[in-house]
Amino acid sequence: MAAQPNILLLMADQLPASALPAWGQSRVHSPRIDSLSEQGVTFDACSCAAPLCAPSRFSLMAGSLPSRIGAWDNACEFPAEVPTLAHYLRAEGYQTSLVGKMHFVGPDQLHGFEQRLTTDIYPADFGWTPDWRHPGVRPDWYHNMLSVLQAGPCYRSNQLDFDDEVGFAARRHLYDLARSTDPRPFFTTVSWTHPHDPYAALPRLMDRYREDDIPLPRTRREDVPLDPHSARLRAVSDMERHLLTDEHVRRARHAYFANISYVDEQVGAVLDLLEETGQDRDTIVIFTADHGDMLGERGLWYKMNWFEDSCRVPLVMRGPGLGAGTRVPGPVSSLDLLPTLLSLARDGGDFSPVTPIDGVSLVPELGGAIRADRTVAGEYCGEGALAPQLMLRRGPWKWVGTPSDPDQLYHLGEDPTERVNRAQDPAAAAVLEAFQAQGRAHWDTGLVTGRVLASQDRRRLIHRAQSQGRHFPWDYQPREDASTRFMRNHLVLDDLEFRSRLPRAREVP
Repeated sequence: MAAQPNILLLMADQLPASALPAWGQSRVHSPRIDSLSEQGVTFDACSCAAPLCAPSRFSLMAGSLPSRIGAWDNACEFPAEVPTLAHYLRAEGYQTSLVGKMHFVGPDQLHGFEQRLTTDIYPADFGWTPDWRHPGVRPDWYHNMLSVLQAGPCYRSNQLDFDDEVGFAARRHLYDLARSTDPRPFFTTVSWTHPHDPYAALPRLMDRYREDDIPLPRTRREDVPLDPHSARLRAVSDMERHLLTDEHVRRARHAYFANISYVDEQVGAVLDLLEETGQDRDTIVIFTADHGDMLGERGLWYKMNWFEDSCRVPLVMRGPGLGAGTRVPGPVSSLDLLPTLLSLARDGGDFSPVTPIDGVSLVPELGGAIRADRTVAGEYCGEGALAPQLMLRRGPWKWVGTPSDPDQLYHLGEDPTERVNRAQDPAAAAVLEAFQAQGRAHWDTGLVTGRVLASQDRRRLIHRAQSQGRHFPWDYQPREDASTRFMRNHLVLDDLEFRSRLPRAREVP
């Protein structure tokens, strides 16, 4: 491996590991992601830091849990003073670029990326701030069941418009990097919004699947008790108002599977370009997602909870010197990407973060090591919660604790679909007590609740004020210098044609 390899981070949106063949879902067609897994190191049990878009992405970029950086929900500001993976790599001599969704909120829309080639699909302001002070009021801007009821084929959608642009911009940018005379290695993030709901997909991709072959949820709503948080999620997403038939559910999952195939095609086009230009020889490729999707499991849709389909995400790393076909069974976290990639950028050397981080380097795991005693943590403070929720995962056990609800404790080895809450099981009492003690040491829930409520109050006021009078949006506006992109009279034609051609022409003008 080169001393400073290129790094390409590919992200899907709302994609659980359980929906991909590399993690057991044989009905999905995703040959390029499957191949990436076969060629690289696959992590079987990677948890996101928060089962919601913005907090998960902010935490991944910062290597820090949400409570450390105030990443409470989808309308929280990502502070400009928080160092990110892009800042660290840029300081190490990388050229850094972002294509697609990162859901940055606030006036800083770069966070260490020196180039951003597209806008975001979601707003950058405080308009989506939850209100824990009025938990019975359903936000009118939030998820509802139209995504399921209207599921099916489409030729165009808001998300297809966005992701087609992301794919084109990413490929053009990678060609530009291959033609560039800039000697720095690159760190490029390409982030699509599929297969995130709404569940509408291209007909040609839906045709890859017979609807009768689409599996229904393994665990129906009536198969398990409705825990308090799940009940609130059903209310906040307006799930109780509609009766979903098996036909509705199967059609939504059909479109979702087709949208995974869409992402797979996009990933494949990028990987083909890397190979075509020879950049694959010096590039570490990472594929992951921000969180999962329940897809009707337990009668739930979308995310916002700590069940496996919501919080366990795919994570694959492929690159020179990384073991092909290696699988890591133990719990890891998306927080681990920052220290891992910084270590690889320093040729395996350590680095000293300027602020505390919560992830650990996975370089030992890339070499086959297993840390049996690793505890992975996650936090949720978004819609449907009444107080901060903490998730701890150690070995086969997962615990979820919050002051507002009874504890949840699952043995994922014996009960992978989490049907049996062991919190009241005397045989698991010692395990529960150990998790509870670790939870008390992790944070002061009263203090965190106060921080969340104060942040929500401030943001709602600011959004209300900024909605009056003249509007100055924070949404990122892509910048491109049209005077240098194609032929202009201040440029020499022969020089431009020579620089733009790949591979280079033999004769230098």
